[in-house]
Amino acid sequence: MWKTIRKFGMSYHDLPTMIWNVAVMLRLVSLRIDPRNTKPISAILLITTGVCVVCYIYNYQISTLWFVFIRCRETGDVVAAMMVLSTGTTSLIGITKLFYMYLHQEKVQSMVAGYIEYDKSPIAPATTALMTGSMRNVKKRALLFGVFLIGNGFAYNIQPLFKSGRHLMDDDQILYGLEPMLETPNYQIALINIVISVNFICFIVSNITGLLIITTGYSEARLLALSLEIKNLWQDALQYYRDNFDLNYEEDSYDKRAKTELNKYIKLRLFTIQKSHSTNIHLVKSIEDIFRDAIAVEFLLLTLSLIADLLGGLDHTYIIMPFALMQVGVDCFTGQRLMDASLAFAAAVYDCKWENFDASNRKTVQLMLQISQKTLMLSAGGVTALSFGCLMSLMRSVYSAYTALHSSMNY
Repeated sequence: MWKTIRKFGMSYHDLPTMIWNVAVMLRLVSLRIDPRNTKPISAILLITTGVCVVCYIYNYQISTLWFVFIRCRETGDVVAAMMVLSTGTTSLIGITKLFYMYLHQEKVQSMVAGYIEYDKSPIAPATTALMTGSMRNVKKRALLFGVFLIGNGFAYNIQPLFKSGRHLMDDDQILYGLEPMLETPNYQIALINIVISVNFICFIVSNITGLLIITTGYSEARLLALSLEIKNLWQDALQYYRDNFDLNYEEDSYDKRAKTELNKYIKLRLFTIQKSHSTNIHLVKSIEDIFRDAIAVEFLLLTLSLIADLLGGLDHTYIIMPFALMQVGVDCFTGQRLMDASLAFAAAVYDCKWENFDASNRKTVQLMLQISQKTLMLSAGGVTALSFGCLMSLMRSVYSAYTALHSSMNY
């Protein structure tokens, strides 16, 4: 039992184990992503997931729409409407990603199977340490993100404990059909409903985004390993020739035999690198195909949520805003890291001392260079690449919309 639990820790940062970590968690919400586990989802998990979804929809969608567009129009309480709208909109990001995962479950399984198979392909011994360090950092990112989101949800849920008397997490929120909210049994029903909904949302967001972090992070790690491998290719070829043909060979003594043997070795290595890079491109495209529409919806919902946060006042939404920002921030960070690794690979291809290769190997390098010029990236709906620049543009757009709406409200 303890040995199984330890696999969720930092000591186990190989790809198959990390995929298993996420797969185990997502099975709890009736989602099967690992094709290695063919065991069907149990009826208990299906029922539990259904109950959580119903609680969430009632609490953060039906009740939110009723409260914002009916109740608050009667009371004129704009601040309360903005706060509840912000919470409902932010929570919708997670359920949207879950819906897309259900919708593309077979594609997700195919993508995961592709990564597991890709992990079986050998890497150059000289890049093992780099690969190990990169994957350790990937698992650290996934764990930190999960801990932050779960911690944020926990902090939200325990707010009533620090208030005197009977309170809910947000006293301004009223659930449809449960008035008065602080009277028994309405209070107990509302409290249980909110706790279930918050934990459900935090759980699915942390694990679905965790899958994105792990798979994209693996592609990033392989690109960095390939960059180091191709950058050192010429020196490796020279060392190979010294070890197998001429112990006293010097780089400037480039005879016909040396040229033939060196380029044979380089050709084999280039083929392996090119094949690995092509596989990586295909896998990243499969991630993009699954997540890009969900991320586009996420950006739209985040924009609405942040505007509502600002209009409602940061003193009222200080717990909700980090939850929203963290989700899109991690997606942009993940996309930026992938772009950086892709650019590093392109630079390494150009810096592989191709001028020493024969014509055939030069053509291979030229082809690889042309392919690598198209930077690998994740996008929001195919419109904008996920990067730090994208995050800053989003923040500027949100602030501009807020100032315009705030001025109109004051006027």
